[in-house]
Amino acid sequence: MVIVFAASECAPWAKTGGLADVVAALPKALVALGHKVSVFIPYYRQVAKLAPECPVVQPSVTIPFPHYNRFVQILDGGVKDGVQLYFVANSEMFDRDSFYATPGGDYLDNAERFGLFSRAVIEATKVLGVPDVFHVHDWQTAILAVLLRSTYFFDPVLKGVPAVLSIHNAGYQGWFPPSTMELLLLPWDMFTFDKLESYDSVNFLKGGVLYADAITTVSRKYAEEIQTSEFGNGLEGILQRRSSDLFGILNGVDYAEWDPAHDSNIAAHYTAENLAGKKKCREDLLHAFGLNDVAETTAVIGVVSRFATQKGFDFIVAIMDRLVQEDMVLVILGNGEEYYERLLTETANRFPGKVRVQVKYDNVIAHKIEAGSDMFLMPSRYEPSGLNQMYSLRYGTIPVVRATGGLEDTIDERHGGQGNGFKFWGYNPEDLLDAIKRALATFQNKEEWTGMMKRGMAQDFSWEHPAKEYVRVYERAVNNRN
Repeated sequence: MVIVFAASECAPWAKTGGLADVVAALPKALVALGHKVSVFIPYYRQVAKLAPECPVVQPSVTIPFPHYNRFVQILDGGVKDGVQLYFVANSEMFDRDSFYATPGGDYLDNAERFGLFSRAVIEATKVLGVPDVFHVHDWQTAILAVLLRSTYFFDPVLKGVPAVLSIHNAGYQGWFPPSTMELLLLPWDMFTFDKLESYDSVNFLKGGVLYADAITTVSRKYAEEIQTSEFGNGLEGILQRRSSDLFGILNGVDYAEWDPAHDSNIAAHYTAENLAGKKKCREDLLHAFGLNDVAETTAVIGVVSRFATQKGFDFIVAIMDRLVQEDMVLVILGNGEEYYERLLTETANRFPGKVRVQVKYDNVIAHKIEAGSDMFLMPSRYEPSGLNQMYSLRYGTIPVVRATGGLEDTIDERHGGQGNGFKFWGYNPEDLLDAIKRALATFQNKEEWTGMMKRGMAQDFSWEHPAKEYVRVYERAVNNRN
């Protein structure tokens, strides 16, 4: 099959979260299965710094708006691992300090920016090769599915091409004023409650859910959760109606980057058969955070995360005064909401021998935390897929998680250390503290703990199996459209 990915992020070019990792890894796995894949992303300022001189493959693509035209260039980002990368360039729309927003809020013209991008992808494929299927991601490119079924409905080349929408996080939907219909030249009869309209706004993600030929999300559990009022964020009704076209496919892990057997970012390599290197990684991690004289019997708990209530930091803060009384040290890497950045920094200052925080994102330190920690903490309110718990399993670092989304699908707690981690179900800090205490108690039994480490390291979350599931979804969408 010929597959075109349209996404707002792709690692390492543009990344704010797991979306970028998926758009980087899944196409490689599809190519390995014999398919032809191209990926389109915007040519952001950050991308231009990494790829300043790209050949122009289409010098001027015209994108019409009501009272003017915009022009984009399609740049050749090269072929890596068999995947063709293209950049959509327009300096006015994408040459900015960040991808989506300023510190004061979202860019006011995001509808125009990503409407332009989505339509440019469609137009580019007319010249570069029409795919068998478009694969679009989150609200930023969900509008491409809407365009195919409206603006391009009568296009003889494109009218039979299906679109598959992947929802990586239903909490972000792309809400814009009614004038967006006219701006993007969409027919006004689509601005109704049963189509794109939601609370007198145009909802990009809702449109994608309605008009995509199939919908996927990033774990089986999250596919169930987003059909409920707690996690659907207002889309649960429409997702229930489309449940026969909704598929939960757990994200995979790129073991070329995340494997302690060959990770270039860590102090020593190790495997499930020879764990000696993990001790050196632990020493290196403690040194990187300025923690000295930590006993081998003291558990090192790691966190790599965006600082946000959604990630459970309200729980972490709530239990901190009691957690520091336990035989553990806590190392935290990340950034996010200013409230938590300040609060965690103050906590580290109060308990310098127990808690250390680095307010930033640093890929090397993230790898060091995965390799050097004994446990990894993910108390998320919701976690559509999660990748860090799967990284942790491969590194022999036992996850402690809330049972939601992909965390529920991947972590199995069993009595006597027979599972691969620890989890809690309630949404309150006491349940989190209890799960950590269970983990700390098991940590003192080295035989049980080592068994859990080896069990997790033996699990395979590579992209091959998810890629095959996506192919089945693509084939179903193509067959249904024909």
